[in-house]
Amino acid sequence: MATVDVILQGKYPAKAHARRVAEYLQGHSQGKPGIIYLEAQKTRLIEDNDETMPFRQRRPFFYLSGCLLPDASLVYDVSSDKLTLFIPPIDPEDVIWSGLPLSPSEALNLYDVDNVLTTPEVNETLTSIASAHNGQAVAFAIQDQVSSETKFHGFQDTNFSLLKGWIEKARVVKDAYEIALLRKANDISAKAHIAAIKAAKTATNEREIEGAFISTCIANGAREQSYHPIVACGENGATLHYPKNDAELTDPATKQRKKNVLIDAGGEYRTYCADITRVIPLGGRFAEETRQIYKIVLRMQLECIAMLKDGVLWDDVHAHAHCVAIKGLLQLGILRGPVDELFDKRVSVAFFPHGLGHYLGMDTHDTGGNPNYEDKDTMFRYLRVRGHLPAGSVITVEPGIYFCRFIIEPYIKSPETSKYIDTAVLERYWSVGGVRIEDNIHVTKDGYENLTTAPKVIEEVESLAL
Repeated sequence: MATVDVILQGKYPAKAHARRVAEYLQGHSQGKPGIIYLEAQKTRLIEDNDETMPFRQRRPFFYLSGCLLPDASLVYDVSSDKLTLFIPPIDPEDVIWSGLPLSPSEALNLYDVDNVLTTPEVNETLTSIASAHNGQAVAFAIQDQVSSETKFHGFQDTNFSLLKGWIEKARVVKDAYEIALLRKANDISAKAHIAAIKAAKTATNEREIEGAFISTCIANGAREQSYHPIVACGENGATLHYPKNDAELTDPATKQRKKNVLIDAGGEYRTYCADITRVIPLGGRFAEETRQIYKIVLRMQLECIAMLKDGVLWDDVHAHAHCVAIKGLLQLGILRGPVDELFDKRVSVAFFPHGLGHYLGMDTHDTGGNPNYEDKDTMFRYLRVRGHLPAGSVITVEPGIYFCRFIIEPYIKSPETSKYIDTAVLERYWSVGGVRIEDNIHVTKDGYENLTTAPKVIEEVESLAL
């Protein structure tokens, strides 16, 4: 079996992706020849400044090109199976500051395309393709992602409504190269999580831990983050997407070190994302209350991962996580009542309010999940993936239990649900904040493979935190 690095020495499979998207196109072109036209993200200047904005390539463009250059374009002619990349020509003034750009011959050697031209040749090429198809071809592009200077002269029609959805559907199932990219992002992020655990030993503020994570990612080839890292100590961990990362790790009132830190962070490698969450003790060993909740969440995750295979209904996996949470919280005495009744009354949503996971790829919350945020059922409202998981998809499995007063107190005050929660027992757990454990899982025909190697077994985490 080829290693990740060996796989990644080859070209990103842009041509195969173009063919996959073309299968959708051919089903909607009514027998007419068609082309796909995409543009890269444009170079943009920071407002009131002469420097460029941080660059993030358009994902549809990268999926069909593997190219991270700004201001580029591509055309895929379905009939001839020809993929042409257009890159910016040499700008003498820019060379002074930035050096020589990639040449067409270098780009042809680097990318999985049939031809490389410069962007001033886009319109001429489009007209030539339209003429070759005797004016019967349809051009498919994405609304608001086509420059005003691009002209589709000679095409019978231009469709701006379908292509984006086709690409998003195609992206759900990953090929071996994409899995290698995701594994690489995970490997780098695992190193960064270990660095963050070690940094937490002496850190005095959440931002020091964040700095250790980001610097390790950059040093290992993941210059960009998949999303803004979450570093939440103590009760901050009860906020799902805690944004501040600036709290002191010692409680100013008690002068005591807080119990734990939740770290939700992942590096991005060549546009592909890792998304990993770990909880670590600040005193070297988990406090008893944190340890109890951690064990429940780890059981939730391991049992849910074991359910994964081609065709599994994600809604069922999510529901199983709630069942495990209910049983665990019953054993601790936080909840009381019959398991079935607690499940039916959705009491566990007070402690586990979010969905079990989401698709992962070029976006952290990747395409194709078909969520229903209008769902009246609170247990499923925030589930980002609905339906059956196909082999080749990559999904996060990230159960959690949180002690957020804003969410739990309405359940305590409600005449219908208050009887299910023992507030005297609950009082001991507010300081835990939240525990979430998240791995990135590749769904296979008969099961799964876990792409995440960051430590999560309690003894291993504690050995690094001591």
